[in-house]
Amino acid sequence: MTVFYFVAFLSLFFAVMTIISKNPVHSVLYLVVTFFTFSIHYILLNAQFLAVVNFIIYMGAIMVLFLFVLMLLNMNEDSEPLKSIFVKAMGVIAGMCFIIILAASFKVLQTSPPLEIINPEIGLVGNLGKVLFKEFLLPFEISSILLLTAMVGAVLLGKKDKKKA
Repeated sequence: MTVFYFVAFLSLFFAVMTIISKNPVHSVLYLVVTFFTFSIHYILLNAQFLAVVNFIIYMGAIMVLFLFVLMLLNMNEDSEPLKSIFVKAMGVIAGMCFIIILAASFKVLQTSPPLEIINPEIGLVGNLGKVLFKEFLLPFEISSILLLTAMVGAVLLGKKDKKKA
């Protein structure tokens, strides 16, 4: 349970750092670390497939795209518009209201001991593979042919014809 609380603290810390960082590139890097902590949460919940998908899709593809766009736009602190004192004060007031509501909800919340996992095999990648290749073999193969067709079409559309050039 202490591992969960430590990872939850890291998730919240890096999420806050994502928001308050002045440099957009640093914000994206903090967001990458936040998504990594989400992957750790998935592993703690015995959902290895979701952890791997989160790691590959969010951290690998989407965050690289974010970094590429930010570096392409060449955004920095100088291009950020100035905020008035009123907007900053309203943000602080809204944040304090959120913290008060959160603290009040924790007071009302009744805690119970953690639930035991009934079937520890649930969420494992091996079980997902068995189901995909036994019960759902035909839809799985049809979707793979569809993806292969889309990939071949993209390659043919992107290929330059030497005769026309």
